[in-house]
Amino acid sequence: MAAAGGIVTTRLGLVGAAGAVGQELLGILTERRFPITELRAFGSRGGGEITHGGASVPLRALGPGAFDGLDLVFFATPAAVAREWAPRAVAAGCTVIDNSSAFREEPDVPLVVPEVNAATLRRPEPPGLIANPNCSTILLVLALAPLHRAAGLSRVVVSTYQAASGAGHRAVQELRDGVRAALEGRAFTAAALPHSLAFNLFAAIGTIDDQGSTGEEAKILRESRRILDLPDLPIDATCVRVPVERCHSESVTVELARDLSVDAARAALAGAPGVIVVDGDGPQPVDRHGRDEVGVGRLRRSRVFAPGLAFWLVGDQLRKGAALNAVQIAENL
Repeated sequence: MAAAGGIVTTRLGLVGAAGAVGQELLGILTERRFPITELRAFGSRGGGEITHGGASVPLRALGPGAFDGLDLVFFATPAAVAREWAPRAVAAGCTVIDNSSAFREEPDVPLVVPEVNAATLRRPEPPGLIANPNCSTILLVLALAPLHRAAGLSRVVVSTYQAASGAGHRAVQELRDGVRAALEGRAFTAAALPHSLAFNLFAAIGTIDDQGSTGEEAKILRESRRILDLPDLPIDATCVRVPVERCHSESVTVELARDLSVDAARAALAGAPGVIVVDGDGPQPVDRHGRDEVGVGRLRRSRVFAPGLAFWLVGDQLRKGAALNAVQIAENL
């Protein structure tokens, strides 16, 4: 990175620029006036173009020398692409922020939600590779962290209600096509998702292991423990895909180490960065679309854990659950 007139400017690469998260990243970089002197956009095979700042940017193919001269590279790709190309970007002298699951469990790779554990970025040597957590994990830990600071976490039970866009553009279009087919009385076969989402939901996001848990549920367990620095925290997660286009929702019940009144918990959440408390019947996906903060509501005492609390949260998983979090990491750097 270079300094121009006291402002740090960045030669930036974006791998997966044409995808849902890549497009969201570009919009947020523009909104937050991230200082870019050069932008290189990479697609799966190259060809075509994207628009940034009113200008057309060609989509390049990945290949030898792709990252030479760049300072920072965002990866918004499947894990297999990141595993192959992110180390090459680091070797070329770039800092890499990866949105995939490829490196999240590597002990030497920081797994960061800036509002919760930005301190992991402050090392004697800046990290060359940083992992962006799973979208549902990001939304969850933003609410758990202030409660842990206030009263300590002993156990967490969470059910997620995850939008179609969490599986990409094709899944959103498939939801629309399936609803249209159902209303017209036509047969419909899902392709982008394992089952049709039209007037339906299913509790299997990722492969089910021999213990009956899915990959998505395992991510929430392992990543939340690491981000909160609570390696033994019991977390029971059930992840459900629902017929909503955008924004993930979560029903959460926590057991606390110390008693905490609803009013005190509300104050802790309201004062936490990245969180907004929504009164009445709580946040809804249609209200959180395009918003930075995670909305938390329906806060009440648990009827299972004592001391404990139950609450509902909703966040834009393409924004704070992916692209915004990655940009905030870059801003912290």
